[in-house]
Amino acid sequence: MFHLLTIAGSDSSGGAGIQADLKTFAAHGCYGMSVITAVTAQNTTGVTAIQNIDPEVVEAQIDAVFQDIRVDGVKVGMVSNSALIRAIARKMEEYAPKVLVVDPVMVATSGSYLLEKEARKDLQEKLLPLATLITPNMQEGEVLSGLSIRSQDDMEKAAAVICQKGARAVLLKGGHLADTADDYLLYPGEGDWLKGKWFPGQRFANPNTHGTGCSLSSALAAELAAGQPLPEAVEKAKAYVALGIQNGLAVGKGHGPIHHFVDLYRKAGWE
Repeated sequence: MFHLLTIAGSDSSGGAGIQADLKTFAAHGCYGMSVITAVTAQNTTGVTAIQNIDPEVVEAQIDAVFQDIRVDGVKVGMVSNSALIRAIARKMEEYAPKVLVVDPVMVATSGSYLLEKEARKDLQEKLLPLATLITPNMQEGEVLSGLSIRSQDDMEKAAAVICQKGARAVLLKGGHLADTADDYLLYPGEGDWLKGKWFPGQRFANPNTHGTGCSLSSALAAELAAGQPLPEAVEKAKAYVALGIQNGLAVGKGHGPIHHFVDLYRKAGWE
């Protein structure tokens, strides 16, 4: 069994953040552990309050896990200020996990901003270069690249700029494009060359997409920890999330969560 650690914020409604990460780890047969970076007052309609955890406490949580339990992969999600980013980066340099997936969470599905503007530079310079893979959506891709993204060509250019700025590999998610939901992976090829690969996506008429990005990055961490090459890991993680969106749960008055345990429910006859 693989052991995976999520370093992220808590979602009181259970649809995103560490709650989504731990569900995703469990769905992939992994043992999940968590480091809380922030407590959010959040539901399917938005985020109403954020209480960041002191960086010293975040570092202590990371130490507690790594000093006792084997960690096969780490997923980093919501880190909303520079002090937290620097603390996590220090610990990732210290422990050097084999797999580090960073979801640069800046905006929630509801549209609420989760990353302080001043923290963006530290995120890009200190944390992203340590990652095996980063998974920005289009809005986040625009912030990280400084480019406007309106097309697939724009996505390819933005991914290249993000890698030029220090990222090893980037999966730029195209779910907000007008006509498609295709994702673009730019990753190391032979020598110094980067390889690009498109992953077609299907758009579903289902508003229950809360936690999609968290779940995708956690599924990627699980697949990479299991030894899957990047393209195959993306293929499998996207299929898992697509199934979850297709069967999204009508919970709450806004964007409900995706269904993390579709296969389990089917096998148990709980549908």
